[in-house]
Amino acid sequence: MARIDAFLKLGLAQGCSDVHLAVGVPPMLRMNGDLMPIKFRELGDTELESYVDEILSKNQQEQLKDGLDLDFSYVSEEDGGRFRVNVFRKATGIGATFRFIPQNIPTLESLKMPSLIAELCNHHQGMVLVTGSTGTGKSTTLAAMVDYINRTRNLNIISLEDPIEFVHESQRSQIIQRELHTHLPSFAEGIRAALREDPDVILVGEMRDAETISLAMTAAETGHLVLGTLHTTGAAKTVDRMIDALPAEMREQTKSFLGMGLNAVITQNLVKTPDGRGRKAILEIMIMTRAIAKMISTDQTHTIPSQMQTGGNLGMQLMDSALLTAIKNKEIDADDAFRFATDKELFRRFVTDTSLMPKLEVSISEANPI
Repeated sequence: MARIDAFLKLGLAQGCSDVHLAVGVPPMLRMNGDLMPIKFRELGDTELESYVDEILSKNQQEQLKDGLDLDFSYVSEEDGGRFRVNVFRKATGIGATFRFIPQNIPTLESLKMPSLIAELCNHHQGMVLVTGSTGTGKSTTLAAMVDYINRTRNLNIISLEDPIEFVHESQRSQIIQRELHTHLPSFAEGIRAALREDPDVILVGEMRDAETISLAMTAAETGHLVLGTLHTTGAAKTVDRMIDALPAEMREQTKSFLGMGLNAVITQNLVKTPDGRGRKAILEIMIMTRAIAKMISTDQTHTIPSQMQTGGNLGMQLMDSALLTAIKNKEIDADDAFRFATDKELFRRFVTDTSLMPKLEVSISEANPI
């Protein structure tokens, strides 16, 4: 058994989402969004490197020696727990982060997702983007969407991931999961190959470069449903990122695609529950409409939030509105929700942690200078 499994077993027993190992500090666990050290000595460079080496292939060891970061999945020999792993080097030595991947595939129902998310899974073509910063549960939401399609439709689903996280078994649909650097050299090559494999749905783990975005757009335009992620924190920012990522000569073409081929943008944050023992996904949702398509074509993306505010009948909602609703329904902690709010003043009456108030006063004074 790899020695590193002992830390992973402890983390799972505590219910953490991530295990962090770095030189000069004890192992740390992320518990409901907070990073907490365990009772253990500070890890030394040679010690930690020996732990990590035990779970690396010879090829991965060579890549790490060459200064490359590693992304891969790991199954613990101790209890069969599955983890997404990133190994890297920093100023003081080696470091590694292990994210726990539940064995059971989450469902949209278990995640308490709005019914609109299932409706988006029933589209036959176009693009649906799930966005948010690192650690906001994008992969979990996408896994639940794929699971819904798998259980309800007879389709060919091709998933391109870095690395493979949730392992799906084909049900009504056929699911083909391919891993970056294991089964394909890049996401772009994966999409290009997928288009020759009779796909109905293509999941792109991360649209991180112009070629991947361009090919994903092509797939969505040619009769496929494309699910993907971006590290953006709102619908308008997502649209701007898509436009800015591609060459200037493709700007008008990109705006045209977004207006016609982008079905929806879902942005999410994970917010603590009132008892502090869990977190709930809070969603901002933009559905493409003629009005929003016109805003994109006329470079008025900054006005998209106002259109979303009036699009509640279509299922649209802004993050602030979703946070306020969840607070009133006692589903999330108001103090934690404040961290994710755009208009802090709306949340003033709900804040109970007085240490947040000075920050709130500063933010208000900055927004409304005398």
